[in-house]
Amino acid sequence: MLPVLFSIGSFHVQSYGVSKAAAALVAMWLLGRAFTRRGLPKDSATSLVLWATIWGFVGAKIYYLLEHLSELSWHHLGGMGFTWYGGLIGGIVAGLVIIRRHHLPAAEVAGAAAAPLALAYGIGRIGCFLSGDGTYGTPTNLPWGVTFTNGIVPTSVPVHPTPLYETLAAVLITVVLWRLERRLAPLGVFGAYLVLSGISRFLVEMLRINTRVLGPLTQPQLWALLGIVVGAVLVVRAGRIVRVEDDRPLGAPSRPIAEHA
Repeated sequence: MLPVLFSIGSFHVQSYGVSKAAAALVAMWLLGRAFTRRGLPKDSATSLVLWATIWGFVGAKIYYLLEHLSELSWHHLGGMGFTWYGGLIGGIVAGLVIIRRHHLPAAEVAGAAAAPLALAYGIGRIGCFLSGDGTYGTPTNLPWGVTFTNGIVPTSVPVHPTPLYETLAAVLITVVLWRLERRLAPLGVFGAYLVLSGISRFLVEMLRINTRVLGPLTQPQLWALLGIVVGAVLVVRAGRIVRVEDDRPLGAPSRPIAEHA
């Protein structure tokens, strides 16, 4: 694999960091376009992605450290070691703060952010694959099994390249979400993101090497199930909102769906 893309003297440009920066930039561009289509200020999209990224990394690191509290060392405080669901929590909290400060419609922002968030996740996973950070799967004899002999967490045994599986799933999820934007209220689109990304993570965990915490389930699978349930509730609620809007009396004034969400 390729943990270091290139070096300038003693300065190493790592694939892990580049992928995360690329993910943030793509998300910023896509969200800016989505805000423009919805008549929302584009500058707010930039602030939203910037602060959600920063606090997402903080949340991911804190969550990772809490997971390894019993074996904590200086190594865990380094540049690697982040937990996605901690990042999601941190990013959501930061996003809610920006939404409040910029007086943005929360449901509309959530719907606009769904597809960019999904694609950014997939781009970030490419860095996990290139760096060989240990998020790969169990040994496999399949033709596309990959060895990470020079990865950050090396292995000479062919394993499932689960980060690439997640990248592929993220691209498909992004396409589905873009199509759903025409059929669901914004809150429903975000709910669909939670459902689809939860299913993706739950399935890929079956191929990864993670500690089981509740029967056969890993901690990410528990979070995935929670996301699926919450997302399903949002999709159903959004469907009801659309039906109420469609059933209004002929000639009655129409209000934006976001105001009902």
